Amino acid sequence: MSATQAPISRFVAGIEISAIKEMAMRSARVEGAASLSWGLPSFQTPAAIRDAVTQALASDPDIGKYALPDGLPELRRLVAEVHRDATGIEVDPDANVLITAGNMQGLNALLHVLVDPGSEVVLTDPGFASHVQQIRLCGGEPVFWALDESRDWALDVETLPSLLGPRTRAIVIVSPSNPTGRIFTEAELRRVGEIAREAGVFVLIDDPYSHFTYENRSRCFNLSSVEAMREHLAYLFTFSKCHAMSGWRLGYMIVPAYLKREVLKVHDATLICTPRISQVAGIAALSGASPHVHEFEQTLARRRELICQRLDALPHVFDYVRPQGAYYVFPRIRVAHECSREFSIRLLEQARVSVTPGAAFGPRGEHHVRMAYCVDEDTIERAFDRIERQFGQG
Repeated sequence: MSATQAPISRFVAGIEISAIKEMAMRSARVEGAASLSWGLPSFQTPAAIRDAVTQALASDPDIGKYALPDGLPELRRLVAEVHRDATGIEVDPDANVLITAGNMQGLNALLHVLVDPGSEVVLTDPGFASHVQQIRLCGGEPVFWALDESRDWALDVETLPSLLGPRTRAIVIVSPSNPTGRIFTEAELRRVGEIAREAGVFVLIDDPYSHFTYENRSRCFNLSSVEAMREHLAYLFTFSKCHAMSGWRLGYMIVPAYLKREVLKVHDATLICTPRISQVAGIAALSGASPHVHEFEQTLARRRELICQRLDALPHVFDYVRPQGAYYVFPRIRVAHECSREFSIRLLEQARVSVTPGAAFGPRGEHHVRMAYCVDEDTIERAFDRIERQFGQG
């Protein structure tokens, strides 16, 4: 007798695993594949952070225990100081700061607080693939806000009001953007904030990449530095990228006090607390100088130049907009193909090169692929050598 299949929630059944992870898993089964799929930095967690954890493992009797649900007090205090130094905004470590297991978990908790079945959340198109999944997992509906590819993936701010309605709960912003690498301007972001406040819509800032802006540092603006947004915005930061701590699963959110109380309910019910050992690593990351951040950015700048040079040599295969920040490029496919997924799977199977199909990032992403240049230079070179053999040189 066959076992009875368990009923599956329609919200879970209605989504697929992220195409980023699907391609990473597919490429892991292809021997010698050159993977540009996953935004996983090649850098090792810096020695100062690892050493601090080693010392804590040897001397701290509480290192393996639960932490408070909202995080270790010392880490929350450091977060408040870092946020003040970066934005000029004073926040209370107890009332406004919550330590998360990365921005994915943090945003998931926020969406569970804000979204009811049928609620709408606006996100850029293209935008981060997992945000679409998270919204749908909560029973919400993603509303795609088209970026303008003809203007290097710029925000079309004046179309935003037409996307907002009685069911709109939030707008999600990532700048520098994943997957395009676009840095949205201060004027654009301030206008987004004004529109959101007027409409009574909350803004969620997901910030993995603001330390990687290259020659565009002066362009990068944090909307959470606007005092008028204090009660209308959640700012989420992750240690994954700039501190090479993706596997530690550590981040934080800065939110209004009333919202922290609600998020804690979800955080506690799903996670209890962010692992203490990761929070100890976070204390080390924020306590002293962080020369590794600049070193990582310099290395990524060289890799950006390399991948752009290799793309420039393949104009018959790809057309692209030069990324301003983050560590992705999002070229349009120019060779014959059915769709971005078909192209990506064929490229992996025939050339042993893994990229992420652009359709995963929203309707405007179709006929594009995302390439991550946070991998080492040898992987970039190997991938493009194979692409050139597959399609010939222009």
